[in-house]
Amino acid sequence: MTTTAEHLRNTLDGRWHDVKNRIRTKLTDPVFRPHHTPNTVIARTKVAEQLRIMASAGAAADGFNKEHGGTGDVGAAITMIEMLAMSDLSLMVKAGVQWGLFGGAIENLGTERHHEKYVKPIINLDLLGCFAMTETGHGSDVQSLETTATYDAATQEFVIDSPTPSARKDYIGGAAETATVAAVFAQLITAGPGEEPQSHGVHCFVVPIRDPDGNDLPGVTTSDCHYKGGLPGVDNGRIRFDHVRVPRENLLNRYGDVAPDGSYSSPIESRGRRFFTMLGTLIRGRVTVGGSAGAAARVALDIATRYALQRRQFTAPDDEGEVLIMDYLVHQRRLFPLIARSYALQFAQNELVSKCHDLQTAEDPDAEEQRELEARAAGLKAANTWHASRAIQEAREACGGAGYMAENRLIALRADTDVFTTFEGDNHVLTQLVAKQLLTAYADDIGSMSPVEWVRFAANAVGDRVMKRTAAEAIMQRLVDARQDSEEEGSLFNRGTQVHMFEDREDYLLSSVARRLQGKANEMSEFDAFNAVQDHVLHAATAHIDRVVLEAFVAGIEACEDEQARELLELVCDLYALSVIEEDKAWYIEHRYLSTERAKAVTRGINDRCRKLRPHAEVLVDGFGIPEPLRYAEMLHPENLPG
Repeated sequence: MTTTAEHLRNTLDGRWHDVKNRIRTKLTDPVFRPHHTPNTVIARTKVAEQLRIMASAGAAADGFNKEHGGTGDVGAAITMIEMLAMSDLSLMVKAGVQWGLFGGAIENLGTERHHEKYVKPIINLDLLGCFAMTETGHGSDVQSLETTATYDAATQEFVIDSPTPSARKDYIGGAAETATVAAVFAQLITAGPGEEPQSHGVHCFVVPIRDPDGNDLPGVTTSDCHYKGGLPGVDNGRIRFDHVRVPRENLLNRYGDVAPDGSYSSPIESRGRRFFTMLGTLIRGRVTVGGSAGAAARVALDIATRYALQRRQFTAPDDEGEVLIMDYLVHQRRLFPLIARSYALQFAQNELVSKCHDLQTAEDPDAEEQRELEARAAGLKAANTWHASRAIQEAREACGGAGYMAENRLIALRADTDVFTTFEGDNHVLTQLVAKQLLTAYADDIGSMSPVEWVRFAANAVGDRVMKRTAAEAIMQRLVDARQDSEEEGSLFNRGTQVHMFEDREDYLLSSVARRLQGKANEMSEFDAFNAVQDHVLHAATAHIDRVVLEAFVAGIEACEDEQARELLELVCDLYALSVIEEDKAWYIEHRYLSTERAKAVTRGINDRCRKLRPHAEVLVDGFGIPEPLRYAEMLHPENLPG
């Protein structure tokens, strides 16, 4: 008989639940048992061994098309790497760099000549690569990278060069030791017959960086980043190029090509649109980072919850025994809202992975849907990684001194996920990208717009915006139509009321951002106008992400087949919705969406849901489906506890 926890897990696992179960079984192998060592040599060796085991089990094939030697199951590929995060985030990053970023660049930006030569060796780890995009001087602003790739028609070669100190490739996973080839992003400079040399923007090139013995090739200088805040198993390094020559064929030429005579051609005329189309094909990395951060948060909350169910502190006046710390409301308030957000974000992640799979396996993907996917991926990456930082820190504190011991996993999880808010897009920049997409109604050239153009466009176009609901549109409309907007406390538990409050906040914030942009643009330069409302822009984007996540939760509940599990999910969804409203309570009160009395009712509602969920604490974290060896913490074993 299937338990409530199993029904929760199956619902939370979503479309690729079979893949998740298969990886769970694989990760129970002792070789994947979490280990914590700051020693980079030991950690890197361990991760290399684990990666080989995953490759021999066929784990990488899902991420590549059938005609290139893979299976073409994009959703399974993303899911697999996300699951690795429960074992070791260094392993997740190494797999993500090798198969997702480096392999993804070859497959998505290259053409048949690259696929035939590189894909199979990438899958089986005969070719180890790295993804050389970020530079010392430019991370978020990829269009301004300084590395150059200048075409020499006389030899039919590109000359890869780091012309300035800030053009050095920095923090590149795999560059310190293991990678023999780099996918290098550089400004393509060429001249056709009788033309002056000109830049055609950032393109990607396959550049060998080491010989088989691990020595730097001529003109290439690599160095090791050594110790970082976390991820000791990832050999992050730096690369400098001094006029390194590669054949013309090493340009990944799906979106831009150079003929032997130096003539440039591209199927996409607009330089800006070409650049953002290229980056859009690499979206899988961003999706994976968000999902992996969410997995790490669930591990931490699982450990902290189980600890709270056995750790006792202080006696009650009418009881001789000490009180379980989970029985204190303040402890429930620390952990349950974060558990609720983990459920919510996982349902949203499931929708995102499904959409990514469908678009990347479609014959002719819709351009507008692709842009929506990019905005959704940006927003959920930010939401998931910020949530992970917050949840893991709270879990550590909730376990007191025991949480600070390496043997209990939490400090490694905290250290390893810290950088997730920064790589694959800085979270503040990504959140602005979400707002930009919303404010410009998915205009064709949105990606290439400068802040100045954005201001001009948004001020005129936002009035035409129609709120786009997710896959649960019919359900959402039914809920909103049945909402209860009275001042009665009970209405706050009405799903339609909660959805309406989320939608109203998003709509108001977006329209008021547009009005402010328009007003400011009449008083100052467009850039200053944009700068003056950045805080408002971030708030509007966050409101949109919150609404999308709530909709995904609603759809997840609808998909649950078990009545008891569904009732539990309804309580968890209440807690997520009310927690978001409480966090932005000041805005709701300032804009008269909540009276002071109703605002107090939000707090009471959260306390009520925490009390109702208390008997189900263990079932809720069982629903995360984390294999026992992966949530092993010494403090969870009674023989290791004091007394």
